[in-house]
Amino acid sequence: MNDLSRLANMAEILSAIIVVGGVFFAVMQMRQIRQQRRELAAIELFRFFGNPEFAPAYKHVLLLPPGLGASALRECHPDSENAAMLIATTMENIGVMMFKRIVPFLVVNSLIGTSAVTLWHKLEPWVKDLRAELDQPSAFEWFQWLAEKLEEHRRDDHAPAYEAFRGWKPSRLTNEI
Repeated sequence: MNDLSRLANMAEILSAIIVVGGVFFAVMQMRQIRQQRRELAAIELFRFFGNPEFAPAYKHVLLLPPGLGASALRECHPDSENAAMLIATTMENIGVMMFKRIVPFLVVNSLIGTSAVTLWHKLEPWVKDLRAELDQPSAFEWFQWLAEKLEEHRRDDHAPAYEAFRGWKPSRLTNEI
């Protein structure tokens, strides 16, 4: 009977070890999945800018004079509002992805931080007029939120990447994966 009791105790210890090992493995898998999700979201973010219509719209909006409301923007050039709409909807999507922490703040800030803030300042009067016209105060709310958060956390002493990371080296100098 003593051997049976000892065997039962060993089985309990072994099952506890297996459960702890399973929990540890699950936690590690969850971390890996979360990292993969962030990487895929960053790739998706990059794909927004790979849209062949985005670059011309970006350039178009950057060249607009500052302070154009909705009617002035429409009078400026026939494609102005289409360009503004493409930029605003793209930034809206990115704002939601950053808020939901699908794409980390640092990735968004590194990829589009200055651009998003600049584009918001260009399009803010248009967005405000559009909100009034549509009686929709939430129109492009995530674009505004994104620009405000990026501006709030902007560092004025931040050097451009080509200067700040001049000494950067890859972690591995081989072609192995």
